[in-house]
Amino acid sequence: MVGRKGTGKKKFPICALLAVLCIAALSGWIWFTWEKIPASIRIKAGVSQELSFNVPVSGEVYLSLDEQKEAVPAAGMQMETVGKEQSLHVDLSRPVTMMASRTQSYKMDVRLFGVIPFKTVDVQVIPDKMLIPAGIPIGIYVKTDGVMVIAQGEFEGIDHSVKEPARHLLMAGDYILKADGQELTSKQELTEKIASGGGTEMVLTIRRDGEVFDIRVKPQQDAAGEYKLGIWIRDNAQGVGTMTYLEEDASFGALGHGINDTDTALLMDVGQGSLYRTKIVDVKKGQDGVPGELTGVIDYNKKNRIGTIDQNCVEGIFGTMEGDISQQLQKEAVPIGLKQDVRTGEATIRCCVDENSVPTEYTVEITAVHPDHDNVNRGLEIRVTDPKLLAQTGGIVQGMSGSPILQDGKIIGAVTHVLVQDPTRGYGIFIENMLGQE
Repeated sequence: MVGRKGTGKKKFPICALLAVLCIAALSGWIWFTWEKIPASIRIKAGVSQELSFNVPVSGEVYLSLDEQKEAVPAAGMQMETVGKEQSLHVDLSRPVTMMASRTQSYKMDVRLFGVIPFKTVDVQVIPDKMLIPAGIPIGIYVKTDGVMVIAQGEFEGIDHSVKEPARHLLMAGDYILKADGQELTSKQELTEKIASGGGTEMVLTIRRDGEVFDIRVKPQQDAAGEYKLGIWIRDNAQGVGTMTYLEEDASFGALGHGINDTDTALLMDVGQGSLYRTKIVDVKKGQDGVPGELTGVIDYNKKNRIGTIDQNCVEGIFGTMEGDISQQLQKEAVPIGLKQDVRTGEATIRCCVDENSVPTEYTVEITAVHPDHDNVNRGLEIRVTDPKLLAQTGGIVQGMSGSPILQDGKIIGAVTHVLVQDPTRGYGIFIENMLGQE
């Protein structure tokens, strides 16, 4: 009997293959479950809220003895006392109703299958607010808190050699607060201080990543004999955006994302800022690969000033409205919708895209909801479906950032970004994330 020689190839055991597939499937399922439970859950004070995650985890919401009376257990919850703490047992495999009577923060430890430690969730009770979804165009002007360094470089010296006085001393994103102890309010002041110093060594007070310190730098002459440091600087930014909401006390939120420097892409530290009336005069329609844009006319005259900007952060710009603009919008307040209220499907956005500057609602589709997205500005995926808006703008364009998103009679978020390759699609931020920064 003649035996057949082997080919030299080893067969991968079917059981091992199945094991690999099972591990991959389990890992994917665990990741899906992890993503479905937000790291932070907000509920409204005094309002019964249903949470429906439908995942096989359970946990304990921990309360101190002083707080336990403020939490009211409802359907799906059981109260237990352990030592000096009281906890509410929560089973997230089925709908759970929660309610608390005042604003407070709690901690929820959840376990997979009720056994395996899985995730710690912050439960925040926030005021039940009514907001006015604005959707009006705004002119924005902000001054930086200090003089911002956007780049450093070299120049030709008076002796024709290469000069780099600020090399290894200053970097993009630094803020120059003082020059020789004198506070700076504009880049012109710094430029004049350098030019008039005659090349003597200067002490600059710098803020970098929240830390303030002094550096010493010696200006040098360029080919024309002028003293320079070899840095590019900026002290303000301006543009057109959309107001998201207005509160009863005239405070506002806008943009849904922060004001970033155009050169460094870094979030700008704002010292002071103002809102101005603006009128949309032109629309550049978005196309695949080319983002569109709303063009507005802004007259930075004091009489056109309608508000102050107090805060610029990742979630947007915030401040207080002034004058008759706030009075014009007082009649449109609606409830806020939290993450757990948002669903995929039809919604609307409110914005102005013509010279009438009258807010109009346009239909969109929420195509995906990411309660715990790594990028806070991309918790919602949206697609413009309104034929009129598509005809006017091609979808989402620059200047529409901040347009409020409404669903089921609630304000749930704001438009933040457009997909450059498909202007009909874009992203939004949850309204609760904007409110968390007030």
